[in-house]
Amino acid sequence: MKYKDYYQILGVAREASEAEIKKAYRKLARKYHPDVSKEKNAEEKFKEVAEAYEVLKDPEKRSAYDQMGYYQPGQEFRPPPDWGERFAASGAGGGGFGGFEDPGDLDLFDLLAGLGARRGFGRRGGAEGMQGIQMPGQDAEVTVHVTLEDLLRGIEVEIPLSYTEMGADGRMRRATRTTKVRVPKGATDGQRLRVAGKGAPGSGGAPAGDLYINILLRPHDLYRASGHDLYLEVPVAPWEAALGANVEIPTPEGKVSLKVPPGSKAGQKLRVRGRGLPRPRSGEPGDLYAVLQIVTPSVLTEREKDLYRQLAEASSFNPRGHFE
Repeated sequence: MKYKDYYQILGVAREASEAEIKKAYRKLARKYHPDVSKEKNAEEKFKEVAEAYEVLKDPEKRSAYDQMGYYQPGQEFRPPPDWGERFAASGAGGGGFGGFEDPGDLDLFDLLAGLGARRGFGRRGGAEGMQGIQMPGQDAEVTVHVTLEDLLRGIEVEIPLSYTEMGADGRMRRATRTTKVRVPKGATDGQRLRVAGKGAPGSGGAPAGDLYINILLRPHDLYRASGHDLYLEVPVAPWEAALGANVEIPTPEGKVSLKVPPGSKAGQKLRVRGRGLPRPRSGEPGDLYAVLQIVTPSVLTEREKDLYRQLAEASSFNPRGHFE
């Protein structure tokens, strides 16, 4: 059989502790997981790392592996003469090497698979083996496009997820499933929500990953959202801005009367309390800000033109006084 250096595969010293081996495995398993890895031969690397960890995490398998001696990776070798009596005979099947008369017929991992209390892979690369490896599911991240009305009331959305799993033949394959999640009332544009356990499923009884939802608000015809506050551009006539007026404006919960004070300027913001988006915990809504836009008539009657001329003659106002 050919020798495999499991310590080298995990990148740890031969005297590494159980915690160091576990940490190295988790790091490499995530690096080579087919769902996220861009490395060449990521699937084979992932299986190789999982195989090394399956041996080294089990005290009995690790002890048996260590007492085989050290060889160059890929080098043909045979275990010491008494190795089978001390270790492999405890595996299922009996016999000097777990039921095999000639260990040269075996893959190294197959020889070690029957040792210890924990279930191994079975034959190398098989589905049974991969089921023995605990690998937490990968996290998933999606962007959900919502409307302003969705943020006001909350909405349930269906999200298709694509991930990699081990098939019955022991090969990695793509799988998809649809999960329902609720975007809660009070979520905001740009918010990142975490839904625990709704990511890709884990293997070997390990927990599923988490699902992260990025909220993206679709443009609205009237309102611009900033956190839980809303902004609404409100056109006013020049005389309304100059003299003051009460104007009716829309809000998400119905129309309200807005008081425009005398001498208002273009771009001035007037706050309407409690007419913004709801906050998730308290339920108290944010505010709505009316941004004044002074609009002049595009078409004037002769009477209106005459009044504007009278105003121009009577007024001492110079809008460009700051240039002087």
